[in-house]
Amino acid sequence: MAKYRKKPVVVEAFKWTGGHDQSNDPEWIVKSIEKGHVWFTDVGTSFVTMHISTLEGVMNACIGDYIIQGIHGELYPCKPDIFEQTYEKL
Repeated sequence: MAKYRKKPVVVEAFKWTGGHDQSNDPEWIVKSIEKGHVWFTDVGTSFVTMHISTLEGVMNACIGDYIIQGIHGELYPCKPDIFEQTYEKL
């Protein structure tokens, strides 16, 4: 079986806090919320969830997850442990 290594790709991302203390949201997430591609349920509770419409369907983000904008502008959530193993800050 052949082995493959992931190509180095630069993405934009931020760690979602789930609260009103989230500051400096990237413009791309604000625009996605305004367009209705990203929405929230249980706002104001510890169960707040971010829903992101993707080509694979709706993906959910929990507090503490990273929200990534891929190389083609696509958005998706990533669990912190996976994010920290996969990406390094530039």
